[in-house]
Amino acid sequence: MRLLLVEPRLTYDDDRANREAIERALADASLTPGADDVLLLPERFQLAASPAEYEATVCGLARRLGCHLVGGSQHAQRDGAAVHRGLAVAPDGTVTGQYEKLRPYASERSVVGAGTTLGELRVAGRDVLVLICADFWFSDLLLAATRQPDLVVVPALSVSRKPSPDYSRAMWRHLCVTRAYELGVYVGVSDWSHDSTLPALHASGVSGLADPTQLLPEALFAPVAPARARAFSLDFEALEGFRQDRRDRGFFWTPGARPAPS
Repeated sequence: MRLLLVEPRLTYDDDRANREAIERALADASLTPGADDVLLLPERFQLAASPAEYEATVCGLARRLGCHLVGGSQHAQRDGAAVHRGLAVAPDGTVTGQYEKLRPYASERSVVGAGTTLGELRVAGRDVLVLICADFWFSDLLLAATRQPDLVVVPALSVSRKPSPDYSRAMWRHLCVTRAYELGVYVGVSDWSHDSTLPALHASGVSGLADPTQLLPEALFAPVAPARARAFSLDFEALEGFRQDRRDRGFFWTPGARPAPS
């Protein structure tokens, strides 16, 4: 399996341009997805789309590319209330799972309520935990998982009040490496690029992969930038070796050790 991460230049007011930017990022990086690959899209890459338009986009993209897809996220109505949710899609365009944002962030709380569906999915034969952006920062949500994920993926729209993206990038990278080491998982993030167009704050561009099997400190987190797309081969045998070493030392996370969030 390869994990395909993107950091496209997106805009606040043109969903079609955003779809094209994602596909262009893959093309510019000469990435041709395979049937066992997983493509992770950024949070809210379609800001204006209806639920039907969003579903048509992610299902159509999975079919065109011929890969598994974790389709970022969007705001949608559920039981008369707005929630922040996303869909996972198989290479044939079939929806295989759904995940929701459990802890809406900042002003988002005035638009959507807290979701209830933790993103525990089976994707390309692997257990995957999907946490939308800010949810990744809450350790109790990760510890609420009922089974050991092989991969944690984070569709992100990282925004920062700082004058440069450096602070947020450093914090995200440190957290990704910590989660990867603590949980014995690969951690992948796809985000809006820093030069994306937003009405107020800037995105920080924090896309990349944390790999706990690496021995060199500088290799523990590999960013997508300066490219806008990058493929990462995931070695699950090496990951299991890392986990076994931690088990042998009595230093490993146990799924379900904490109660699920209320």
